[in-house]
Amino acid sequence: MNPKTDVPAQPSIVKGKRLSFPKQLLLLLRRNLNTVFRMPGAVLPPIAISIFFLVIYQSTLGKAASFLPNLDGDYLGFILPLSIVTSSVSGAGISAQNLVRDLEGGYFDKLLLTPVDRRVLLLGPILAGAVVLGLQASAVLSVGLILGLEPATGFPGLLTIIVLSVLLGTGFAGFTVSAALGSGSAAVTESATFAFVPLTFLAPTFVPIELLGGWLKVAASLNPITYVLEAMRALLNTGWDSAAVSRGLLACLVLAAFTYALAVIALKVRTRRS
Repeated sequence: MNPKTDVPAQPSIVKGKRLSFPKQLLLLLRRNLNTVFRMPGAVLPPIAISIFFLVIYQSTLGKAASFLPNLDGDYLGFILPLSIVTSSVSGAGISAQNLVRDLEGGYFDKLLLTPVDRRVLLLGPILAGAVVLGLQASAVLSVGLILGLEPATGFPGLLTIIVLSVLLGTGFAGFTVSAALGSGSAAVTESATFAFVPLTFLAPTFVPIELLGGWLKVAASLNPITYVLEAMRALLNTGWDSAAVSRGLLACLVLAAFTYALAVIALKVRTRRS
């Protein structure tokens, strides 16, 4: 694959004709998405794994969940958000791997010599990763509906869950992009993808947070994934809970802002090296 030919309009940037910020972002976002969708082998496994565990969790824990206190609604609606978050963690490094290939091939350094806005170089792969994770969340939700999920908030609630997934994916993708820029290594970037895996277990993963105790409950209360899970579970099981949804959105935004700041720092360091 020759990345120089992925976006026909790219030469207008290289020749010095500065496009507007939205157009630049659209071009690089489209290029990243085109590259991702040419490699279904990178997109499908996270979805398959998440769906597999969703079916396993529902089959093994679905009936036992009736004995759990403080569990509102059906256990399928309780455990499904975990599959969505797992999919987000597993797929967060897809677009960052594209960035690594651009770094290794020298294409990224050539972009730095053009009048392209530096923010676009970060937001292109980050937003591409977020879009992919939104599609993955849609696939997991579809399987949940097939398994009998009856969301308490209907279709608008499902859309809200997808929005939360996209925002959460933006945070995960921002972290992997910063790792890609800082290391330029595919192995390091792939390892960074799984840095968030422990967070999924330092959260109310299988039981409500009220049933956790000791240090685990403290860790869960500080974990942004906790509030995303609780927001999604409320939308699926109990109805519109503005406080829970607001906390989930705030957690996603704080995580995305933090990881974007890391990506900005990594870009500055790489620019100095160049």
